[in-house]
Amino acid sequence: MLGLAAALGVTVTAGALAVDRLGTPDAPTASAAPRGPRPAAAPAPGPQAAAPRLRPSAYRLQPMTAYAPAARPRALPPVRSRPFLSLTGVGRSMVLTFDDGPDPRYTPAILATLRRHDCRAMFFVCGEMAVENQDLLREMADDGHVIGNHSWSHPLVPKLRPSRIRDELGSTSEIVERAVGTAPLWYRAPYGAWNRHSFEIGAALGMEPFAWSVDTLDWTEPGSGTIVRRVLDGAGPGVVVLSHDAGGNRSQSVAALRRYLPALLDEGYGITVPRR
Repeated sequence: MLGLAAALGVTVTAGALAVDRLGTPDAPTASAAPRGPRPAAAPAPGPQAAAPRLRPSAYRLQPMTAYAPAARPRALPPVRSRPFLSLTGVGRSMVLTFDDGPDPRYTPAILATLRRHDCRAMFFVCGEMAVENQDLLREMADDGHVIGNHSWSHPLVPKLRPSRIRDELGSTSEIVERAVGTAPLWYRAPYGAWNRHSFEIGAALGMEPFAWSVDTLDWTEPGSGTIVRRVLDGAGPGVVVLSHDAGGNRSQSVAALRRYLPALLDEGYGITVPRR
C-alpha cells in the first residue's frame, strides 16, 4: 500500500506527530482526563453494506432546507500538507479509533465495551454505512465519542476529481450533522491515501486530517491475540491506534478490544480523544 501511495503521489506518513500547513500550525490538543463521565496501514478495503448511491451535495454552500437561515460560518482549520499521526500534551494517554462503520453487527459491542470502562474513542464513519445506521451515530454522540468523516464510499481519494472528493466528504458530514446535530471536525482518508485536494477540501468543510501511529491490521483477521499484542506492543503517550468496526468480519476486533482495553488501563494508560 505504501508503494501504491508513493506511486500516486499521496502523502502517507508514520511515526511521531508530523503536521504542517502552508506555514506552521499549532499542534492538536486533547483532553487529558480520559476517564470519568462526560456528556457527549491501510484501512480495510472490505465490502460495505448496500446503501443509497452518493448524490452530489451542496453541503455548507446552502441551508439544508429551503427556508432555513444560513448557519453562522465557523473558522476554518489550517490547510495541512500532512495528517496528524499522534497527539501531544496528553500525558500517558492514547487514542483508540475505529474505521468504516457503523455496522450493527459489531459497533454496538464496541460501544458497550467502551461504556463498561468509561472510555471515549473516535469513530471514522463512512456515509453509506452511517445513512442506514443513524441510531448508532446518536449512540456514539450520547456516549461522548468523537465521530469523524471517512468519506462516503471508501474510495481511493487521489484517483478522484476534486468535485468528487467534495461529494464524498460533504455528503458524509451532512449525514452526521443531521443525525447528531454537529458536523465532524476530523476526517481520515481511506487507505491513508491523502492528496492536496483532500487537505484543502477537508479544511473548507471545517475538518482536520487525522491518521494513526499504530495499525492493528485487524482487517486481515490475524486473530484477536495478534491484535491485542500489536496494541500493547505499540502503546505509548499520544499513540493513535487504528482498528475497524465494519468492512468485513470484525468479531476479532471486538474480542481484542475486550482484552487490550482493560490491559492498557491496568498499565496506567488513559484513553482520550482530541478536542477542538
